[in-house]
Amino acid sequence: MVTYSKADSAMGHLCVPKMHVPYHYKLFTSKEQHKMVVRSLYRLKESGFYYSSINGKQANALLENESTGTFLIRDSADIHYFYTVSVKTALGVRNLRVQVDDASFYMSTDPKKVDCVPHFDCILKLIKHYMPQGVGAKATYIYSKGETTPLELVRPLYHTTASLQHLCRKQINRDVSAPSEQGQLPSSLQQYLFEYNESF
Repeated sequence: MVTYSKADSAMGHLCVPKMHVPYHYKLFTSKEQHKMVVRSLYRLKESGFYYSSINGKQANALLENESTGTFLIRDSADIHYFYTVSVKTALGVRNLRVQVDDASFYMSTDPKKVDCVPHFDCILKLIKHYMPQGVGAKATYIYSKGETTPLELVRPLYHTTASLQHLCRKQINRDVSAPSEQGQLPSSLQQYLFEYNESF
């Protein structure tokens, strides 16, 4: 277990018949949380590295022969969480649960610093935060199975080929960073960029 949740008691359990259920339904704690998760889910589906309801064993099989830092996002098998980031580290594949409160996603990678971890209103912003930030950037570590491992999300493992339109959108997001520059674009294009506003 990598992360620790303060919201475990806030989300209840559903009564599900004792049979194989490929997906656990999650309970939202507020309308704000519902809006945030739905908005992020749309962006995740557009990303090409969201693997929906695959389990940990399947994620491990996909990542085990990939280079260190390769990652994907999938639904969490635990009813208390929405998403899990599966990443290939120097010590093997690790599965990191993404926690959520009413207004943000966060990942408690250090159990001693739960109260000061960064929070994000979109899961893609969280992913971007843990991607390489250049020379001199502060390292983040995960604590799993009694071992300390550097966390660096280097390369998404895409499962689909992006459309040319989406590739162009990512390139525009990469090149046009200032709001004033985006303000010169047609409103329909601005809306399209807003729907997926990352470059990866």
